[in-house]
Amino acid sequence: MNAMEHRDTAQEFLAVSVEEFAEGKTMQASEKLWGAAAHAVMSVAQQRGWRYGKHQQLVACVNRLYEETGDADIRAGFGAARQFHANFYYDFLEDYEIETFRPPVAAFVNRLMAMDG
Repeated sequence: MNAMEHRDTAQEFLAVSVEEFAEGKTMQASEKLWGAAAHAVMSVAQQRGWRYGKHQQLVACVNRLYEETGDADIRAGFGAARQFHANFYYDFLEDYEIETFRPPVAAFVNRLMAMDG
């Protein structure tokens, strides 16, 4: 995938997660929300020539973006996204946690989508 395809996938997954959460499909929606965040990172990383093929490389990319911008919301949004990734496997998030963590993930995805390479 190229950077634009990762960007499109991130936006698609973000929209699908909203629908799935509304339908009560929290595990599937959680994975879509994680996927949106991961693809947003992949898009920016690819534009910058950074490695992103492994989970820890995604984490490193997010840390580089934080260092580049000084925006703590970048780390917080990605941290929330990782909770949704785990929720796909273990279905442990309470409803209030889902509602608390969803907005920071959406803001994270939108913030990264606004970045230029």
